[in-house]
Amino acid sequence: MAACALSFTAASTASAAEPDMAALKGEAAGIIKAFAGSLQGELKAAMQRGGPVEAIQVCSAKAVPLAEQAAAESGWSVGRTSHKLRNPKNAPDAFEQQVMADFLDRQAKGEKAEDLVAATVVDAPDGGKEFRLVKAIPTGEPCLACHGSSLKPEVAAELDTLYPKDEARGFSAGEMRGVFTLSRKL
Repeated sequence: MAACALSFTAASTASAAEPDMAALKGEAAGIIKAFAGSLQGELKAAMQRGGPVEAIQVCSAKAVPLAEQAAAESGWSVGRTSHKLRNPKNAPDAFEQQVMADFLDRQAKGEKAEDLVAATVVDAPDGGKEFRLVKAIPTGEPCLACHGSSLKPEVAAELDTLYPKDEARGFSAGEMRGVFTLSRKL
């Protein structure tokens, strides 16, 4: 009996140290799906109401609160960033920069943006461990109205007003425009 208890304790300790990566990836994918769906719903409604200029205003006002809501509901850190920033408040950390550089290299070699995902356990700033997942955001056709090469003058003017240092232009359909980035303390 004592050997059985020791065996169970050792197994419990080992499993506590080894996170269930598949479960974490699945949970993160669900959070991304819900967050992206909420944001896309807001943007589609804004496009129908007032076109790209209204969509820019809605994205500016609602993207961060929607990410904060997803974080509060899930217990994860939820955000977006890019290698070509629109909002400097979304600047990537070193880990995100490294992952995006890898994604850009993989895309240049033929991988599709929608297939680019990275998930790993890293050392957290406080000395613990955290699970991090980064998933590429592919540029869809509707995204080109605000992120493409040929912006209407009123769209460019609105972007220049809200985001004077905007770099998130010049994308093509299918190209990685940025990433969803999630993390959770283990």
